[in-house]
Amino acid sequence: MDFVNKLTGGSQGGQEKKQEDPEQKSSGGIVDKLHAMAGGGKESEKNEDALDKGVDWVQEHILGQGDQSNESAVEQAKDERISDFIRDQYKKTTGSEFPIKDKERF
Repeated sequence: MDFVNKLTGGSQGGQEKKQEDPEQKSSGGIVDKLHAMAGGGKESEKNEDALDKGVDWVQEHILGQGDQSNESAVEQAKDERISDFIRDQYKKTTGSEFPIKDKERF
């Protein structure tokens, strides 16, 4: 019976319905366009430098924070602050610039 419930997405006679995670589903509508205008979304993810992508990778795979491929502008700004902190600490420690150049966002 569990197999059937998993297959149909229900449980206990269909009383529970499977809920979709709204962050996992992208509609491509007006919300996504506003999201991109604010500096977030998939297009902004393409413009990240390698350190920002590394921060995303750690958040997704090590910290288990979920998919990082379509972050909001706020999340991307937070990631940028993290990468700037890493660059600053690297420079303070070694005396030289971080080997990966920071991409200009605008």
